[in-house]
Amino acid sequence: MPELCAKPFSLPRAVCCVQEALQRASDVLSPVTHHPRLESELLLSHILQRPRTFLLAHPEAQLTAEWALDYAGLVARRAAGEPLPYITGHSPFFGLEFTVTPDVLIPRPETELLVEHALAWLKGRPMPVVADIGTGSGCIVVSVARQCPEARCYAIDISAAALAVARANAARHGVADRITCLEGDLLAPLPEVVDVILSNPPYVAETEWASLPISVRHEPRAALLSGVVGLDALRALLQQAPPRLQPGGALFVEIGERQGDAAQALARTAFPTAHIQILPDLAGKARLLTVYKT
Repeated sequence: MPELCAKPFSLPRAVCCVQEALQRASDVLSPVTHHPRLESELLLSHILQRPRTFLLAHPEAQLTAEWALDYAGLVARRAAGEPLPYITGHSPFFGLEFTVTPDVLIPRPETELLVEHALAWLKGRPMPVVADIGTGSGCIVVSVARQCPEARCYAIDISAAALAVARANAARHGVADRITCLEGDLLAPLPEVVDVILSNPPYVAETEWASLPISVRHEPRAALLSGVVGLDALRALLQQAPPRLQPGGALFVEIGERQGDAAQALARTAFPTAHIQILPDLAGKARLLTVYKT
């Protein structure tokens, strides 16, 4: 799929209806997304502040000149490769809507596997202490806090701008009182031993950057790249983790699809007696490193 869309996008100066606007936008976005119609609808819904169902029910509805101009601007941004969530300012994750900005990674469905396994492990444990390392938007820790009301959580990130987004999302979903945001590198700011460590760290190799889709290259480099083979952040996290994790505690870390063997070996070095597994995502690709400390 080409990275950039060469088609210009504009709407007629005369009054334009929803159906025509969506068709024109879909044509322009078809080279840059597998879902041009859906993204066209989401962008127009954002402009009109109406649900997609309104667009489907009222294809004949007329756009004002101001709406048409604003819509053309958003479609042009998407056609140039800017990710849709950065344009609309929000993204879904684990049944919730999260505020996102270019300071944080866009939440992805694959990361929900980490949350699911963490919640299964936390179930029935009284007053657990959770640490989310490299929290970004806070989607992981906020989702856990929402589902596990007894949990007390830390959200750690080296980026102050990312932590501002995480705080906003914690407040948005009513869990700010149970999430302490700390600025710093990996586990360094953590003030106590915890029951579970969660992380979606950088795991893209530096040599892979140029081959990533242009939309991904709009996301923060520091949240994606992790050394020559993509394992620097994981290695450092595992080296720091043993004294910060309670006996009987657990660690859940998202990894790259080709990093299963290397991740398992690094975990075994850090936790020689732990129960360690690599779990696949729904596509059958290695996705989650789990460590259960003895």
